[in-house]
Amino acid sequence: MTLKIFNTISKKEEEFKEIEAGKVKMYACGPTVYNFAHIGNLRSYIFEDILKKALEYEGYEVTHMINITDVGHLQSDEDTGEDKMELGAKRENKSVLELARFYEASFLSDLEKLNIKKPNIIARATEHIEDMINLIKKLEEKGFTYIANGNVYFSIDKFEDYHKLANLNMNEMKAGSRIKIDEFKKNPFDFVLWFVNSKYENHILQWQSPWGKGFPGWHIECSAMAIKYLGEYIDIHCGGVDHIPVHHTNEIAQSESALDHKWINYWIHGEFLTTDSEKMSKSSGEFLTLEKLIKDGFSPIDYRYYVLQSKYRKTLAFTYDKLEEAKKSLDSLRKKISGIIANIDITEVTNVDAVNKYKSDFKECINDDLNIANAFTVLYEVIKDNYISNNEKKQLIEDFDRIFSLNLIQEQGNNKLNEERIKYIEGLINERAQARVNKEWNKSDKIREALLQEGIEITDTKEGTVWKLR
Repeated sequence: MTLKIFNTISKKEEEFKEIEAGKVKMYACGPTVYNFAHIGNLRSYIFEDILKKALEYEGYEVTHMINITDVGHLQSDEDTGEDKMELGAKRENKSVLELARFYEASFLSDLEKLNIKKPNIIARATEHIEDMINLIKKLEEKGFTYIANGNVYFSIDKFEDYHKLANLNMNEMKAGSRIKIDEFKKNPFDFVLWFVNSKYENHILQWQSPWGKGFPGWHIECSAMAIKYLGEYIDIHCGGVDHIPVHHTNEIAQSESALDHKWINYWIHGEFLTTDSEKMSKSSGEFLTLEKLIKDGFSPIDYRYYVLQSKYRKTLAFTYDKLEEAKKSLDSLRKKISGIIANIDITEVTNVDAVNKYKSDFKECINDDLNIANAFTVLYEVIKDNYISNNEKKQLIEDFDRIFSLNLIQEQGNNKLNEERIKYIEGLINERAQARVNKEWNKSDKIREALLQEGIEITDTKEGTVWKLR
């Protein structure tokens, strides 16, 4: 069975077929680095990590790319409000690029803590302005743009089937029903490719262009950078469902207008994480970060496990009670697996047929639109099976954890820890040491507890804190 995945543009599950044999090009919308990523953002990156690892499990060579938005993303996706980067810089009294690099590093650290495989290509918007200008020039030459109030707009009336991704009914939509009216737009759905005159003055980051000194609109960056690195034909584009009606719809319009052909084969979107029935958003003020969960006594992998209990295409409601249940469930699972590992007899003959049957069952679940819940059912069947050896169980658990990435086989004895895990452990220990210096005893205790849940035992000595695997 080959991978079947839900394609937003066709509104149905489709059998995945790559463009180039054995290779997959996958683009995902990255963060706007004006603040910490909240756990709702991180749910999207976990789902994309599962998709990437599922493709690799199938034997594909995946080139995974994300962008870093460090200019041009206004508060609203529809060209209104202030630049998020400038707002963040003013809030923290930093330069825009200082702010961007700080939160970019924080974001990449969060990915590492969640066992999310680092993308092959990470492209910053500010380093690709020329590519954006060149793409806008191509659209201008083809007649898809107009200039009003000095700004360069994309005319959606020039692009057939603008509504095809979001399934918008253009005849029923009224001006302002989805977006705030911009008096300079010919059609309220038109969008800005290049700002020269915005509603506020002295924008910090500006560049010279054929249309005047200014800065790019948000949507153009993804198209320009994805085409630059992945080419004109891309297998997969991922993101959250909030990107469908505006950002991804506009990406399709400008990219396919410039290229004169279909750009992306599969549009794959993850649903929201909610708290109290509301979409989690930084703009709402308070939001939950991975660091907050760690301080509250949970490990990043507890959160990853929690997310994996729900289908990526279903809204997931977050509560601390449910996270606590997930933590206990993961602890219980690891204890069962530890018991298996502790009782391995390496002299036992491997039942190849049984192992292959379980692998086939697992792969069938993963290939069923990333049905991780059913994949966990297969894992528990392996653990309970009295007719296969513990050594076979270990082989299967290690194989399944290539996708789960939950550290199910706890490192013991002389087993080696990988560099990323050591870096993560020592980072928490350093953070705890600073908390002790600041006499933040509650924070110190919570970090100790989080480490214990990860199987790390720490001891404070005169020379400093030492740690070992339990």
